[in-house]
Amino acid sequence: MKKYYCFFKLRFATGIQYRMASVTALTTQLIWGLMECLAYKAIAEASGNNLPMGYSSIVTYIWLKEALLVLFNTWAADNELFAMIANGDVSYELCRPVSIYSMWFSRITGARTAEAMMRCIPILLCAFLMPKPYRMSLPADGVSFFLFLLTLFLALGITVTFCMLVYMLCFFTISPQGWRMVLTGAVDFLSGNIIPLPFFPKKYLFLLELSPFAYMQNVPFRIYSGELAGGELYQCIVRQFFWMAALMLLGMLLWKRAEKRIVIQGG
Repeated sequence: MKKYYCFFKLRFATGIQYRMASVTALTTQLIWGLMECLAYKAIAEASGNNLPMGYSSIVTYIWLKEALLVLFNTWAADNELFAMIANGDVSYELCRPVSIYSMWFSRITGARTAEAMMRCIPILLCAFLMPKPYRMSLPADGVSFFLFLLTLFLALGITVTFCMLVYMLCFFTISPQGWRMVLTGAVDFLSGNIIPLPFFPKKYLFLLELSPFAYMQNVPFRIYSGELAGGELYQCIVRQFFWMAALMLLGMLLWKRAEKRIVIQGG
């Protein structure tokens, strides 16, 4: 376990160095978040506040989504890993006395955590200082905040294990672009990154809740905003544990199969 923590720490330290890139992204995310708040305000006024979520909860959801974007986006994958798979440099990784799956998992988690830490604090500070209609709210109580943190880590685990599936599937294709475009594009929509899941029609939302996508960012953000509580909340936590374990197991099985069929320079 110590060696995988070292991979996490190394990637975390590397990610912290790109401060200027994070500062540039902050401006974009703040403007985009404010635009979303204005758009939902117009929708709320036009519908007589007849929305599946309260406007204050929507605003909080939006600011959390912008602050923690890099934790849960699947389209910003590690291009170095795709390059290793495509050009054969993964052979160097095979020489290490470690599990490639665990090493890459640690690497991805470290990179996402480092970038999220640099972005989230300034965005959240700005969100709490916004004018009242667009201001982010505090959680209802300490228990809600604790459950938010717990489900946040579980949601990150599900996101990373899903990304690992994409990497493993690329061992079975000539180019990684196909899997990457189809899967990450679908997850971006189905996980609530574009619109919160309560806005989906109920018959489609029921099907979506059978998939791992509904247990990514959707769960912690709705817990924080107070839209998810009671028995439904604890059911979601159990399903988060299930999907993280299931996706990790599937990813490991795919890696074991890929490991047996890797051919590099005819060797």
